[in-house]
Amino acid sequence: MPKFIVQVIIENKPYINDPEGETIHKDLIVKGGYRNVKSVRSAKMLKMVVISRTEVDAQATVKNLCQELRIFNPVVSNCTVKVTSVR
Repeated sequence: MPKFIVQVIIENKPYINDPEGETIHKDLIVKGGYRNVKSVRSAKMLKMVVISRTEVDAQATVKNLCQELRIFNPVVSNCTVKVTSVR
């Protein structure tokens, strides 16, 4: 069976403050002279290798495990799951 690389991106919802992103923007980017960058939002990315029959099945498996195992807090975070390649 093929192996799929599946990415899980967890980021704060747009209305939730992002202190890490704000710090990166203010202390690194603006001070570094990149004044045209107006904001930064940080996120967490998990990369999983999943053995599955199809890409759709691999994505569904990871979506289910994210929900069942509470990999993210749905009250404050959005979770995006996508298959990025086959190994």
